[in-house]
Amino acid sequence: MSTVSMDDLSAQRLVIAGPIPPPMGGMALQTQQLLRCLMNEGLSVVLVPCNPELRPAFLNRIPVLRALLKLFAYRRHLHRALRDADLVHVMANSGWSWYLFAVPAIHIADKYGCAVIVNYRGGLAESFLAKAIKRVRYSMHRVDQLIVPTAFLQGVFARYRWPAEIIPNILDERQFKPIEQVNPQLVITVTRNLEALYDNASAIRALAEVKKQVPDAQLILCGEGPERERLAALAAELDVLPSVRFAGRLPRPELLAVLAATRVLLNPSRADNSPNSLIEAMASGIPIVSTNVGGIPVLCQHQEHALLVEAGDHKAMAEAILQLHHGEDLRQQLIDNGHKKAREFFWSSVRQRLYRVYQTALTQRKQRHA
Repeated sequence: MSTVSMDDLSAQRLVIAGPIPPPMGGMALQTQQLLRCLMNEGLSVVLVPCNPELRPAFLNRIPVLRALLKLFAYRRHLHRALRDADLVHVMANSGWSWYLFAVPAIHIADKYGCAVIVNYRGGLAESFLAKAIKRVRYSMHRVDQLIVPTAFLQGVFARYRWPAEIIPNILDERQFKPIEQVNPQLVITVTRNLEALYDNASAIRALAEVKKQVPDAQLILCGEGPERERLAALAAELDVLPSVRFAGRLPRPELLAVLAATRVLLNPSRADNSPNSLIEAMASGIPIVSTNVGGIPVLCQHQEHALLVEAGDHKAMAEAILQLHHGEDLRQQLIDNGHKKAREFFWSSVRQRLYRVYQTALTQRKQRHA
């Protein structure tokens, strides 16, 4: 397989269009990480955030006006950046995010003759495409290369005869390293937002089951969202509220401190693709219990990199957590395999695959306009 040298891309003007923190969502963190890696390589990269911070600051506190002004600022910035760009890397998701953020970037880039790469990351892609295929196809005809982080999403797009290249999520190998001293207390951590999709309610119910055998077990929920009050009420109803910490959305250093004290990472989501939280846990040497939805069984094989259970089955979650708490051999097996798996997501492993996609997209765009 041919290697793409830095000289092949150093003269190209690249644009990344996508969300950035805050909030600390998975796609926002990947956008930030991609930007950092490309700039560290010395490439010319411009970021166009689809969630720009408004000035003056009080505008960010007026909901409807804020949304309209951010969309206007995003589109204006797209025109300014793409007018002289060679390639745009669009971070795309399902639902309204596709129409509001990905579609404008695709069409504006096409207008200026800029090569377009769509990096589709939505865990709900299957249902979204089934409902909106005609509208999505209208924009995808203008895309030069489609990349996805998992074989699961690659298979979803293959049903619509769209070939997709797998480019894994990028992990910052400097931040996530195996934990040296393991916490003997059973601390269970969930690093997903407090939204119905991520089913933190099942995590709380699983904690109630676990505490029947391990009374000092604790649950840390790292995230924010509309479910917080309902989840607190559920914890109180199950008499485990003192053992549940609502940590909120944590800055990266504080999240790393929480992970260092974590004995089991739990991912109870009802739909998913390739969550960064699982990759980060594998790199940190934290054993995982997760639901087996979406692309997760491809990312983490059952009993090899994680223990997988059915979505919504809090008793199975509790049983798996207890297995990893008490079973040292199984625990160590998952940690060792997970750390090996995490290396696939280091920038040193991903960069050449991404650069080949960039080069292919640039070549295709030139041929299209020849």
